[in-house]
Amino acid sequence: MDAEIVTVGTELVLGFTINGNAAVIGGLLAAAGVRVRRAGVVADEPELIEEAVRTALDRTGTVIVSGGLGPTRDDITREAVAKVFGKPLRRDPALVERLRGWYRGRGLQTMPEANLVQADVPEGATILENALGTAPGLWIEEQGRLAVLLPGVPKEMAALMEGEVVPRLRRREDGNGGGRTIVKSRTLRTTGIGESAIADLLGDYQARLGERVTLAFLPSVAGTDLRFTAWSVPEADADATLARAVEVIRPRLEARIYGEHQADLAAVLLAQLAAQGATLAVAESCTGGLLGARLAAIPGASRVFVGGVVAYGNDVKLHLLGVSADDLAAHGAVSEPVARQMARGVARATGADAAIAITGIAGPDGGSTEKPVGTIWTAVLWRETERAFTLVLPGDRDDVRSRAAQYSLDTLRRVMAGAV
Repeated sequence: MDAEIVTVGTELVLGFTINGNAAVIGGLLAAAGVRVRRAGVVADEPELIEEAVRTALDRTGTVIVSGGLGPTRDDITREAVAKVFGKPLRRDPALVERLRGWYRGRGLQTMPEANLVQADVPEGATILENALGTAPGLWIEEQGRLAVLLPGVPKEMAALMEGEVVPRLRRREDGNGGGRTIVKSRTLRTTGIGESAIADLLGDYQARLGERVTLAFLPSVAGTDLRFTAWSVPEADADATLARAVEVIRPRLEARIYGEHQADLAAVLLAQLAAQGATLAVAESCTGGLLGARLAAIPGASRVFVGGVVAYGNDVKLHLLGVSADDLAAHGAVSEPVARQMARGVARATGADAAIAITGIAGPDGGSTEKPVGTIWTAVLWRETERAFTLVLPGDRDDVRSRAAQYSLDTLRRVMAGAV
């Protein structure tokens, strides 16, 4: 089954409210074996809602609509969708009584008359009872076309999707024969390599993945996630199908893959250090404590992470970390000698088995031709091994700092693995 999602609300179009409903609906539909082809947002205007719903039905035959089922003048989804199906609205007496009971149950004897419009139902529609609010969901199915109307309140929408819509869609699919299928994804997380470089390494990967699996590249400040999606595969075969696809790709990127799903690189590194009974300390300049904060945010970090020094000023580098004044004068704070000495200094001060040091130019000022904004040096110590690396990171100040922390964590991870 293919479907489209339409979310309704002028506040969504204007960006005042984040459209989280589409993401929730999409995920639940995928788990039910429905392929979501498009997701759109429209303002609270009847012509726009009608057009979006009609077009979605013409393309896929199924549309899930969220929003516009409340009691106010801008809640016009019921009327717009009823018009698409050519159905009149009928006031449902049982819904009227339920609405009044909802108010009485909360100690309110009088219900605003405006709420009565929530009992108006397109003729022939199935009512989906909303246990969390006053606006019911609606299931309108005719001649192979299906429109499901859901309230825009996120908790109410999600409860109706999970409790009413997904089970009905599953029964609908089972009734069509052919066995139950699902859409399922698996994600590999990489860092330190861009999506174009990954694409070059993978070559003509789609031919090797097969027709049922697609691969999406999802770049961010943290790195590039690779999301494998198995489309409309038998539920019992989904995990094996994804595992085969991952093993096609993994050997070419092994050193850059640090985890799966929502894995946090800081947690991955701490686990690797803990497995070897090792401790870690950090020394930071341009990241200003961001690296330490990422490590400390991981539950159980204290078993490995012993602490750090935020050496933003040169005096701190000199007096707390033992950086050479001559090297600072000759090479500047953003340099290989200084990064290496920062790592040695914090390891010496804490007795840690591993250390990371970062120094750089986060911007927007302070760059030069020789050292442009985004230049960082990171040095890592792992027992008897000491390595230092430099690169120029893109983005604004926040991006540079975040990328520097991520790159430094990954550098130590790869040094420990002997991958650099």
